[in-house]
Amino acid sequence: MKSKNKAIIYITLSALGFATMSMFVKLAGDLPSIEKSFFRNLVAFFCAWFLLKRSGYGFHFKRENLFHLILRSTLGTIGIFCNFYAVDHMVLSDANMLNKLSPFFVIIFSYIFLKEKIAPFQGVAIALAFVGSLFIIKPSFLAVSFFPACIGLLGGITAGAAYTCVRYLGTRGEKGPVIVMFFSGFSCLVTIPYLIFAYQPISGRQLVCLLMAGVAAACGQFGVTAAYANAPAKEISIFDYSQILFSALYSIFLFGDIPDRYSVLGYVIIITMSLLNFLYNNGKLSFGKKKNEI
Repeated sequence: MKSKNKAIIYITLSALGFATMSMFVKLAGDLPSIEKSFFRNLVAFFCAWFLLKRSGYGFHFKRENLFHLILRSTLGTIGIFCNFYAVDHMVLSDANMLNKLSPFFVIIFSYIFLKEKIAPFQGVAIALAFVGSLFIIKPSFLAVSFFPACIGLLGGITAGAAYTCVRYLGTRGEKGPVIVMFFSGFSCLVTIPYLIFAYQPISGRQLVCLLMAGVAAACGQFGVTAAYANAPAKEISIFDYSQILFSALYSIFLFGDIPDRYSVLGYVIIITMSLLNFLYNNGKLSFGKKKNEI
């Protein structure tokens, strides 16, 4: 099997893993998002620890990267809190679509902090993707629907900022499992004060759901790692949006939530912009490019 074909399979399985994670988070019921994130990250921590131990590399990082490891972990933790809150209070596919705006924010933050250029076409795609998000958010300013949607959007923004830190750390030679283990451990530690003073008891069923959410998230992370080891991100990133299809199926068949027509229109706009950006990055579209750039 060609590497690209394997990468497509891996990233699709990764999308299924993350959609399943969100499904289990929602099935866990009325628990604080902070409490849910603790169990999700605890599983990821031990998975990363196992990989590092098995590889013989061990857990160590470059001292000069400590600030960006902490920044990545802080932003990622906020992103998880926001995403889990949105999953609990919105249609599952709506919450995941808002989180999937993160690649566009990676482009923006990479331009600001890493000095990576944004082509005019990419700027238009980002603007239209944001318009698509408004169809999902539906800013009626009613607290019942507007606030969770804004929290979901904030999750997408902070996830994009966190992934920008990951890109930076990758260029500075940090290993992927080290970044994951640092982030997971950091996220677990910052939730401990909350668990001590405001812990909400959980049932055996809820505990199983949260642990399964952690397992599904770990599978999603491993899938992403395997996918990008077999093909460049620009060639396969569009297939990550299959997560929205899986989430929509979970929403309909498990929770009875059907996205409204405005949300579906938002999905179409965002996925279309992602597809066009994918084609642009692979040289299939030449808007705004010079001949020697195609």
